[in-house]
Amino acid sequence: MILQATMRQSGDVTILDLEGRATIGPANDLLAAELARLIKGGARKLLVNLRGVKQVDSSSISTLVRTFVSMQSTGGSLKLLSPQGRVRAVLGLTRLLNVIPNFDDEAAALASFR
Repeated sequence: MILQATMRQSGDVTILDLEGRATIGPANDLLAAELARLIKGGARKLLVNLRGVKQVDSSSISTLVRTFVSMQSTGGSLKLLSPQGRVRAVLGLTRLLNVIPNFDDEAAALASFR
């Protein structure tokens, strides 16, 4: 399944809902472009919803890490929502779940930005 990305707002938090496979090639290019577009558009609080993502690889992990670091250095914040199955396992193995704030509940994630 090709990666699909949709954006929505909850107050001042921008939520990027992802669905499909976030792997090298067009999928990662889309992820990087969407994140860059949101940041360029002024998003300072970004919640990346991974509930619908079935697979990630090193390219998409690198994109998330670069965005996280970039946002931190400019006073912004990136958090992850609902990584599932293999995606949670990969993020756990790379210890990113210890570095990037992540939540299973959207309400709790949104509250953490306040």
